[in-house]
Amino acid sequence: MFDLISLIKTVGYLGLFGIVFAESGLLLGFFLPGDSLLFTAGFLASQGFLNIWLLMPLVFIAAALGDNVGYAFGYKVGPMLFTKEESILFHKDHLEKARIFYEKHGPKTLVLARFMPGIRTFAPILAGVGKMHYPTFMIYNLVGGALWGLGMPLLGYLLGNTVPNIDHYLIPIILLIIFLSLLPSIIHIWKNHEERNRILNLIKKKLYRS
Repeated sequence: MFDLISLIKTVGYLGLFGIVFAESGLLLGFFLPGDSLLFTAGFLASQGFLNIWLLMPLVFIAAALGDNVGYAFGYKVGPMLFTKEESILFHKDHLEKARIFYEKHGPKTLVLARFMPGIRTFAPILAGVGKMHYPTFMIYNLVGGALWGLGMPLLGYLLGNTVPNIDHYLIPIILLIIFLSLLPSIIHIWKNHEERNRILNLIKKKLYRS
């Protein structure tokens, strides 16, 4: 498990900006611990290590810019990601599904995806792949970015200022945040038999080949 406190103290504001930017729109950022990172940063702000009024707008800007880069990437080169048949993350059949899904649920998806690790990285890319109307994308990108980028640090800040000895419970709180953020994706995969079987079959093939 990441030592988030040491990480944040080491990378500072600029590092936090880069991590949030990467997780919001770059494929290489899908594994980064955004929710727990922002909560911990807010907690550190309550302890005087960071300035909450600088931290929140910085995170919001990084999240909004990252999503825009992800959208542009998906719009221009995203379809090429779906040409590989055997891929856990990408499959060419998802291209048409992405377009249809974002036509029906795009705005809601962009907001909710902010609180789901991995999904928040791919959501703007899939919005670009699906040719989602850009002004609509931008509005809900800003709404989601504000709720997540301002809300998570603020939650850590408020708890740090109101709960006595919260540092004693920081690890359980972070683990709970990680679990809750992963829960919707786990439920979705478990209920979607076709998707679950596809992922299990790909994992079996990878294990067999290795």
